[in-house]
Formats: sequence, structure tokens, C-alpha cells
Amino acid sequence: MGNETAHPCLPRSKPGRNDPCPCGSGKKYKQCCERREASVASIRQSRAMHFNRGYSYRQTNRLDEAAESYRKALALDPGFADGYVNLGNVLYEQGRLDEAIENYRKALALNPDSAQAHYNLGNTLHDQDKLGEAAECYRRTITLKPNFPDTHNNLGLALQKQGEVGKAIACYQKALALKPDYAEAYSNLLFLYGSQASFHEKEYPALARGWERACVTAQERQAACRRTFKRSPPAGRRLKIGYVSGDFRQHAVSYFVEQLFAHHDHARVELVAYSNHGQRDAVTERLQALVERWVPVFGAPDAAVRDRIEADEIDVLVDLSGHSAYNRLGVFARRAAPVQAFYLGFMASTWLTEMDYWIGDAILTPPETDSHFSERVWRLPRVSVCYGGKPDAPHPGWRPDPDGTVRIGSFNNLLKLTPATFTLWAEVLRALPEARLLLKTKELADPGNRRRILDVMTCHSISAGRIELADSSTTPEWRDHLAYYDRLDIALDPVGSWGGNTTTCDALWMGVPVVTLEGERMAASPLCDARGLAESLED
Repeated sequence: MGNETAHPCLPRSKPGRNDPCPCGSGKKYKQCCERREASVASIRQSRAMHFNRGYSYRQTNRLDEAAESYRKALALDPGFADGYVNLGNVLYEQGRLDEAIENYRKALALNPDSAQAHYNLGNTLHDQDKLGEAAECYRRTITLKPNFPDTHNNLGLALQKQGEVGKAIACYQKALALKPDYAEAYSNLLFLYGSQASFHEKEYPALARGWERACVTAQERQAACRRTFKRSPPAGRRLKIGYVSGDFRQHAVSYFVEQLFAHHDHARVELVAYSNHGQRDAVTERLQALVERWVPVFGAPDAAVRDRIEADEIDVLVDLSGHSAYNRLGVFARRAAPVQAFYLGFMASTWLTEMDYWIGDAILTPPETDSHFSERVWRLPRVSVCYGGKPDAPHPGWRPDPDGTVRIGSFNNLLKLTPATFTLWAEVLRALPEARLLLKTKELADPGNRRRILDVMTCHSISAGRIELADSSTTPEWRDHLAYYDRLDIALDPVGSWGGNTTTCDALWMGVPVVTLEGERMAASPLCDARGLAESLED
């Protein structure tokens, strides 16, 4: 969250004890206001003591004690706006988001011009996928504090999740204008540029070089270029492969990683997973059981992680994130292993100087896309992703609608649902008057996103009554999510962006046919041909 400031109690000038009281009562100061001011000063000193103690506790991650100290400060002074902000910050870190929001709102009721409260409230609403409300908080923060780059970056993220690509790009560019070495804003911009079918062939490499300059110093780049590694001969030992990701949890990438880890030949290779996320869940437990070593690196500096990987004597280090969230490309930029490769989690080149290979295949990364990569593309002889569903996946239960309604739709995120996608799908709906469009993604929990999609389709002469919108709350468990595919007759792949990957695999796994368009570059290329389903492709 944002910065906090300790509030020491400052000395105040006052009249002599035997002087007339400034209040005009005619009494001596010691007999009048001194007593009241002494009481107020005592309260302020106690409030400041508890506030500063809470600040210290939070700095040492003693969150329960920090929260208690802030509550004591607020009990002494319920009008203390900064106390509510800092208590909200602690509750946020504890994952108690509703309580954090309540405290930020109390702070704003006392001080509507608190940029920090607006910003932190925006971050918390963002985490709850209340994207429209979060964006409004960020805009208010910008009005109060226009030169804070983090706000522009986070507003960009909120807009990106709403499918507002152009506005999101402008926010990231503003963040970089305010902070030219802002590596996270570079990554966010690269993620957006890389996700679009209209590939920014010139801008993308230049941005990637900017990211590298922001992330590593010239001295570190030179050291990475010169770095050599000593390894014992391969005979008589297993090859050590390290995988780095922030997605070793309930995440689309983990569906593929689990199969990857499970089907390595563990007699020949030793797997080490470097996990860059603080959250653990059932998926994390399953993945950890499939590797020889599990190394948490979340929060550790890039240089320290690089040193740890070198000490582990990794032979091949594989990045599974690219410029997506929770990436550790800064480790790769510092050269942590003799061979470094990218695979799976991002559909564009990393454009890192020290990334050697990009693992793909002849369908997703045909030879004509080589110019889009700084890495050498290593094409596997078969499809490069390995999806195997889950052991507890439900059996397909599709049945035709008794009234003859045909449901076409997509469960892709809103970033992929480009204007070209809605235009095309509106044409399909006009050609099929008996059809309805079903969209499902977590971003549809936001009422603004739902309104925007209905408005877009209305502009294409498709009535709201033919659109069904669902968010993740309708399917809290993974089995429920897969079972939701039974409602679809035909799955549609987006156009003008990355095509579906996990969603395409999920649909096919559940027996739902997928219709897609053949793309001109990797981010738009479908998986159907790689699965022997070329008849699903349309020119």
C-alpha cells in the first residue's frame, strides 16, 4: 500500500502559569485553560504513542499488534483520519478487505482530500474486481496528487481489465513520463502491446530495452554478459532445471505446469521451482509434490534470487511469466544460469538480452514469426503446451436447449474481447436469430463492465435480452467452472488479440466445439490446428 508517516507530538508555546488566561475568563492560566490543555495534550501524546507503536509493529510485520495499537489511538481520538488509513493498511495486508474498505471510507469522511486514502481504497476495490469504483478512486487521487506514478500505473491496470486498451496504454505512458525507470509500468505496457494482434513491431523492442535499462544497471548488464558457470560433467548426474513463476497456484498457467512437472523424466532431470507469490493453495501443494525442491522467492531482491539460483547450480532456467504479473525477469536479465529460456505464460518475446530461447512449436510460432523474437525460437515437434484437465473434472453434461436456443459464447477475460471481436460476434448473432451470447469472466463482477458490454452490443443492434453475463462468483470451485461449459453449444475464440488458450482447452475437454480464426502472428494463432482440429479454423 502507500506510504505512512509517524506523528510525533510537537511542543506548543503557551502563556506563563500565572498570566491571565487567553480565553478572557479573568482567571489565571493555571486555573483555567492550562488544565483543559493538559488533558488534551495527554490524549494527543497517548494517541501519538499508540500510532507510532502501530507504525513500528507494521514495519516488522507484527500485524495483529499493529492493528491493536491503531485501534487504541482511534479510541482516544475518533476523528483521527490518518489512524483509519493506517488501520486500513494493516487490515488489507491481513486479507480483511471489507474491513479495510470500511476504514478508508471513515478516513475520507473526515478528510475527503486524503490522496492516500483514495489511493489505498482504490487498490482494495481493485483486488475485489470492483474495477469501475477502483478507477474512480485512482482518478480522484490523480486530481489531488497528479505526479504520483503508481496511481497512473494502477489506473492503467484497472482500465486494462475493463478492456479499455487505449486508455490503459496512455496511463502507463504517463507513469513512465513521471518515473522513467518504472520497470513495472514498462512490463504492463509490454504485456498490452504483446497481447494485441496488431503487433507494435517497432515500439515493442524499444520498450523492452527501456525495461531492461530500468531493471538492471549498465554494470549489471556487463556482468551478466561476461558471466560464466562451472558445472560438473553431465555423466552420472541429473540435469537441473529451474522453473520461475508467480503462478504456482490457482491460475490458468498452473493447468499446464502441473502436466509439465508430472511428465518430466525425474530419473534424468531434477526440478527446482522458484515460486514468486505469497499465496499458497491446493494447487501449490500439488505442484510442490511434483518437484525435488521448492524455493519461495517472493519479495526477495532480483540480485539475491540470481545468487541463490547460481548456488543451486541450475543448468537450464525457464521463465513461465514473461511480462505478466509477478514476473522475475530481473533475475534472468542478470544471468542466473548457463541456459535461459522462456515458455508458456506470455505470448510474445521477452526481448531480454540474456534470454536464449523461446520454446514454441510450428503452429503457434511458425518460422515467419522469427522476426518478432530476440530469442532463438526452439520449436518442439508437437504442440508445445500440455493440458490434461484434472482428475476431478466433471463429465460433460451438455443437453440441447428444449426451446431451440443456441448459446454461443466465450469465457475469456475482457482484455481479449476487442472491438473487432464484438463486431464479429454481432454479425453471428444477426445471422442466427435463435442464438444468445453467453460471456463469463471474473471482470463481469463489476457492474460497469456489464453495462459497457450491453451498450456495445446495443450499438451493434443486438438487444440486451440476447446477452447473458456471468462472473466467477457463479462458479466458486474449478469443477463448477468446467460444468458451466455445459451451457454452451459453441465456444467462440476472440479476434484481434491473444486467442484463447486455457479457455480453448477447457471447452474442448468438456466437449464444446470451438470456432476460431487463423491469425497472422503468434498472439492471434489458435490451438485447434495443433490439436488436430484444423476444421475448426476459418480464414
